[in-house]
Amino acid sequence: MSQDIREFITPFTELLGFGEPTHLEHAHTWIRNELFEQLAGLGFRSIALESCRIRGLAVDDFVHGGPGDLDTIMKEGFSHSFGENWPANRELVQWMREYNSDKAPQEQLSFHGFDFQGETASAPSPRPYLEHARDHLGEDVDLTIDDEEWSRDEAVLDPARSPGRSAEAVRLREIGTGMLMRLHERKSTDEAWARAETYLTAGLSLLQYHRECAEPNPLGVRLNRLCQMRDGVMARNLLEIRRAEAAKGPTFVFAHNAHLQRTGSSMEMAGERVEWLSAGALVAPILGDRYTVIGGTLGRNDTFGLGEPDGATLEGQLQGRFTTWGVTADKPRGTTRTDARPEMGYFPLDQHLMDGVDALLHVRVGRPVTR
Repeated sequence: MSQDIREFITPFTELLGFGEPTHLEHAHTWIRNELFEQLAGLGFRSIALESCRIRGLAVDDFVHGGPGDLDTIMKEGFSHSFGENWPANRELVQWMREYNSDKAPQEQLSFHGFDFQGETASAPSPRPYLEHARDHLGEDVDLTIDDEEWSRDEAVLDPARSPGRSAEAVRLREIGTGMLMRLHERKSTDEAWARAETYLTAGLSLLQYHRECAEPNPLGVRLNRLCQMRDGVMARNLLEIRRAEAAKGPTFVFAHNAHLQRTGSSMEMAGERVEWLSAGALVAPILGDRYTVIGGTLGRNDTFGLGEPDGATLEGQLQGRFTTWGVTADKPRGTTRTDARPEMGYFPLDQHLMDGVDALLHVRVGRPVTR
């Protein structure tokens, strides 16, 4: 089924979010590609995915005709395993490169990752991010550290083994803050300057994240703060992407519903109830009616055992409206389904999510992701 996306965006839309309800099915990613092709014809000039912003720079170079091969880009240009084993992402990158090949620079499409570099249970060393900025500035400062000490899982999971409060961490934060000040003193429209700022702010965010990991807080407090920090970085990245893309055209954003909805997000993690303000909830008050959100929902997925929803549930009410998939601003009425297990990663549709989106894109039967 194909549906005209123009019915669900306004003339004011600059940032269009499209959420998926779980990362474990594939239909929403293929539909995303179809929608982006429509949006490119409507003046959208960029897409941002839930993947590391720094890694995404290599993908953007590639889609603009830069060197490299597609296999390497899919392996190195995505985080969270969203590259190599996600055929819809591969098709997206290949299509964007082909689309751009005969277009004038102002008409070409750009690719962005807008996610933080780490996860709740892991985060990399800040060294390479700081070194990129150091080299751009031409400064002579030794940033050698033990990357393994910073990137190992224990650095995030065990406060006692985190280097986030060490003298080394304090020194790195001081160096990074000083470099950011000097970089801004040399502010430029040059692409190299913009990338140096992106790398440096990413490195400083990592240092802040590691600092939080070193705090001896109860697990629930720790998880809440780390989730909030991640979405805070996502929100900042989205606003920076919009500033960079403002003169070219609107941006299409694809991520889990929990990161895009205007309402706050929550989930069960390690036996704790975790609540945080999503990136969407943070950017919405700033962008106002320039931010439009379509939430993704799913009826059934046989691969991971999500069965046909009860007819009285919200998803059950949507099942009868579409033969394959469709978008609606007419939100259903019903109960919240209770047959989704945590390992599915599926967030059932409820009133809280519906309050945080402008429309819903419902998929009757999901497709598996090859992992």
